[in-house]
Parts: sequence; structure tokens; C-alpha cells
Amino acid sequence: MSLAEIRPIDVRQLGHPRLICAWLIGDVLIDPGPATCVPTLLEALGDLRPRAIALTHIHLDHAGACGSLCRLWPEAEVWVHERGARHMVDPTRLLESATRLYGDDMDRLWGEFLPVPAERITVLHGGERLGELEVAHTPGHASHHVCYWHAASATAFVGDVAGVRVAPLDYVLPPTPPPDIDVELWHESIATLRAWRPQRLALTHFGAFGDPRAHLDRFDAALDHWAQRARELDRAAFVSEVVADLERDCGAGDIGIYRVGAVLEHNYDGLARYWSKRVAAQRR
Repeated sequence: MSLAEIRPIDVRQLGHPRLICAWLIGDVLIDPGPATCVPTLLEALGDLRPRAIALTHIHLDHAGACGSLCRLWPEAEVWVHERGARHMVDPTRLLESATRLYGDDMDRLWGEFLPVPAERITVLHGGERLGELEVAHTPGHASHHVCYWHAASATAFVGDVAGVRVAPLDYVLPPTPPPDIDVELWHESIATLRAWRPQRLALTHFGAFGDPRAHLDRFDAALDHWAQRARELDRAAFVSEVVADLERDCGAGDIGIYRVGAVLEHNYDGLARYWSKRVAAQRR
């Protein structure tokens, strides 16, 4: 399979470009985006009906459309890590958790999250080979996060584990929302990506980048820097410092994309929860 057969699809969340990128590789669709973007996704796919929907993780901006698409595509499989599979079948707890973050904005942002029939799910553990794609368990951003490796094109499909970056900028932002950020595991997952020796990183937020070593170096440094900030600063000061970074390194239009793609207040909350869990573990 050539690079020409790998298609990025901008699903234009809320009408905005460069926020969420679904990836089509042959007849496998990686991270279809939220339910609000289904019409845009279907228009881009035309008559194509993927045989599989491969999820990097179950957060609503990546997996929210999955149940809706299963109703439209009765033969499609859904690939998801074992820790996320039950929440695709019964999304009650997932939606309760998301509602704590987004409140009354849930429907506007994400639309209806429909359940996926259990028989449609292929449960992943990491280490599988599914056609031309290899699977690795890559926790840190989420305990159930996986990445997909396509050796023929040397492309790693990395979901959120390699951060948020908006071309043509070099700035890499670590998305760190609650509930299960783990900085140490995240660095191990970055090491997994490095071991693949990719020539391209395909990010959901947003696009493909051909400088994987430099990108991952910047991500590792940014993750540690953000974690330390969250340990030392309150929420308002953390957000203020990150906004200053964005103003220094990004154009005015791009700042808005970064801030919509990764809500800074939520990023602080995820890191604060990480530190709280660390302190609690040390007291045991």
C-alpha cells in the first residue's frame, strides 16, 4: 500500500478546519471523530464503506461517531483496546465522565454517542497484527490508548499520544485531560513509537508530520514541562503561562485551533489529578 492510499479526512468539527483528522488507510478508518461530524465524513468517503473502524481510544472527539457509523455500515468491525471496549457497548460511564468536563456543551460539541453492538467489536490488547497494521498499547493520555503501525509506509497513527500540532508549526501541545493521565507511562509509549523508527507521524490533531524524531523530542520535553507547571502553579497561572507560550510560538489564528483542540483548563485538571494520585500512592 502506497502513501497515496492513505487519506487524511478533515471532519471539520463545528465547521472549523484542522481540528480533527480521521485517517483512511485502504478500507480501515482510524478515529472517525465525533457524531457531529458524520455528515462531513460520509461526504468525504463517498461510496466507500470501510470494513473496520480502528480506534486509538474512546474519547468522544475520536470515537463518538462509531455507533452511528455501525448503524450505517452493518458489516464494519470496531477495533478497540480491552479497557475501552465495554464503554463502547455501554457508554453510560464514559458519558458521565465527559459530562463532568463539558456540561451543557456535550450535545453541541459531540452529538449523540450511540452504543456499538458487542459482536461487532474486536478487542485489542497490543501486539496484534490486523492486515497491514500492527497494534501497540500506548497508555499515558488514556489507559486504553493504542497506536497503529503501518510498516509499508513507515507511518505511525498515533491518536493523541504524540500530542497536538497544527501544520506548519513546530509547537507540540500535550493533551492532558482527566481522568487517567500518567506521565511515566506516557514517556514509555513515546519510546514505543521511537522503536518503530517512523518516517511519518499521523496525528488526529492534526495531520501528518515528517520529522518524527524532532517532534517526539519536543513532545517529551513539553510533557515534563507542563507536568512541573501543574505541580507548582494553580489553574489560572498554569493557563496563563501556556497562553504565553502559544502567543510566542504560534500565529493568532493557530492559537485558537490549539485552544479548541485541547482545552487548557482541562489539561491542568488532568495533570493535577495525576499529581494527587502520585501523592496518595506515596502515603500508602
